[in-house]
Amino acid sequence: MSDPVSSNISDVASAAPVPSVSEELAAAVQLLGHRESIERLSKHDDQTIVKALERINPARTQELLAHFPPERRQHIMAAASLTVRNQWVKNESYPEGSIGRMMDTPIGLFRETVTVGEATEQLRELVKKAFITYGFVVDGDNHLLGVVVMRDMLLADRSTPLSDLMIRSAFALKPQMPLMEAMKSVLNKHFPVYPVCEEGRLVGLVRGQNLFEQQAIEISAQAGAMVGVDREERLATPWQRSLMFRHPWLQLNLFTAFIAAAVVGVFQDTIESIVVLAVFLPVLAGQSGNTGCQALAVTLRAMTLGEFKDGKGKAALTKEALLGLFNGVLVGLTAGIGMYFVALSQQTPESPSAIMLALVVVVAMTGACVISGVSGVLVPLTLKRLGADPATASSIFLTTATDVASMGMFLGLASLLL
Repeated sequence: MSDPVSSNISDVASAAPVPSVSEELAAAVQLLGHRESIERLSKHDDQTIVKALERINPARTQELLAHFPPERRQHIMAAASLTVRNQWVKNESYPEGSIGRMMDTPIGLFRETVTVGEATEQLRELVKKAFITYGFVVDGDNHLLGVVVMRDMLLADRSTPLSDLMIRSAFALKPQMPLMEAMKSVLNKHFPVYPVCEEGRLVGLVRGQNLFEQQAIEISAQAGAMVGVDREERLATPWQRSLMFRHPWLQLNLFTAFIAAAVVGVFQDTIESIVVLAVFLPVLAGQSGNTGCQALAVTLRAMTLGEFKDGKGKAALTKEALLGLFNGVLVGLTAGIGMYFVALSQQTPESPSAIMLALVVVVAMTGACVISGVSGVLVPLTLKRLGADPATASSIFLTTATDVASMGMFLGLASLLL
């Protein structure tokens, strides 16, 4: 006799819908870099590619379309419906990283004279093709007049015109808005869908899920960019591609490390005569490097949130310089005490005074932390002014600055005073 529970589970499993090719393809390209995604998509016909692209974040769709060879891209665009094709062309006209790149085609549009009953009949057909959350009331020129919530339609009389139900002066985003600015404006909204208007005209819709998804991608890419990891690299990226992404930055890092090594080489005679100095070189480099990374993290966060306005750059420099000064003094005193006892334990008649060595450590640590804090602000600001991504390999340039400052100051003071 068969187990009824097992039989029911089997029936449910067999009844589960099998993902279509386009659904599987859409899920796959979300986990891959651009090149791998293009290679995966290119194995399928244009219609399947269109269906897959319609299922993913529109911002990702625009990125992938831009990476297709021109001829294949034209074929894919031709395979899309006129509505979808026009939306893709419109999205491409807006700057990268803007809300305009993330728009879906506006659906559920009604005139204000349409009744609840008439709108309901139209929605019965529309929901078969798309997921609809709100109704949008527009005029003949597509100006957004208001938004209708489905709950209100459900409870209203069928003869009620939408103009009596709609929310007038509804919140809307602008297509030119950068992603972070849009995120700040919707922080307390939490709507599932946001209308996007240009000069009052409804040009697209942005889903809240896509907003947060894109922001998560941008934030996750920032940490990697600081150390030279390309934003395109994913866990599934082949190691050969990862090597191509990462290796050039490692070569740059090696070059900058040689600069720091050259600074140490200048004071080689000093190190040979006072060996204990070599023990404290990594201590100073580590502390000043961490101070710089703290300043860098705060600066990048402020730049991402758009906080650098109205002379805030000078205020940030002053703040980080003060923090570097006080932190440098405090950790310098601790390190100086350590140097004092280490030097005292190795004291010989020819050795310099342990107190002087401790003083050198305190002064060098303080100066290095000040320079590191200031560098943590200047490096990303300089990269941005030069037109580069402020996060790109900023950690590499910062490490060079902190190493040169800490080691150069420490060994320079030791040579002058000892």
